Amino acid sequence: MADTIRRATGRADRSRRRPRVRLCALAAAVIALAVLLVPPLAQLDQQAVDLSAKLLPPSWGHPFGTDDVGRDLLLRCVYGLRVSLLVGLVAALVATVIGTAVGAAAGGWGGWTDRLVMRVVDTLSSIPHLLLGIFIVAMFRPGVWPVVVSVALTHWLSTARIVRAEVLSLRSRPFVDAAVSGGASRWRVTTRHLVPAILPQAGLAAVLMIPHAMWHESALSFLGLGLPSRQAGLGSLVQTARGSLLVGAWWATLFPGLLLIIPTLAIAGLAAAWRDRLHPRRRPEPTL
Repeated sequence: MADTIRRATGRADRSRRRPRVRLCALAAAVIALAVLLVPPLAQLDQQAVDLSAKLLPPSWGHPFGTDDVGRDLLLRCVYGLRVSLLVGLVAALVATVIGTAVGAAAGGWGGWTDRLVMRVVDTLSSIPHLLLGIFIVAMFRPGVWPVVVSVALTHWLSTARIVRAEVLSLRSRPFVDAAVSGGASRWRVTTRHLVPAILPQAGLAAVLMIPHAMWHESALSFLGLGLPSRQAGLGSLVQTARGSLLVGAWWATLFPGLLLIIPTLAIAGLAAAWRDRLHPRRRPEPTL
């Protein structure tokens, strides 16, 4: 009876979550189609200046309105979203690879290796991400790839901690003991048994890192760092639109902000569904 109630409760919870997951998937699909299709199909240049059309409110001709020099905000927002997604995806992938390697080495080898690696991680974690990112970006010429490097090198620390904790919990499993008893080296146990076992958790960490990386890139763009002036970024669009708010041009700030918030919520919702599949929530035994 208790198992039947647990299964029924689990099905009810999944059915309640299903519309939210579908909405997040739909939002992610719409964003992906917009990023891929809008720039090639549009007849306008995102840098085209038309002073006679400056600060126009949203309309059929300009769904997001125009900025203070008459540039179409829809195109500029889509181009800025492309930059943010590129930075988020690549930086999350690189950071996950670095964090997985470091965390697996620390947890798999243990001993002084674990202590040394974690002291380095603790030291770097004590430095604010944005401050460290500004320092890294300042060493390169403005461009997208310096921003990717900056975000990746400041976001692998949390993944390293997660992977290390997972590896330490797996080291006591029977299949690891069997591999060690069979004469497998520490390197083989780590690469052949421990790393494949924590890949789903590392993948989840990478997905959750994408919105964080997008906001980090937008913060750098807002500060005028990293991206060249000719390249639109969501953060730089918000920064340049601050003066437009004084004359009532709310759309110049609203739409770049929404294109940061909506992907964040969509990715977070999909990642939560993935997390629930990896780690189903344990519920207390029902009392009858």
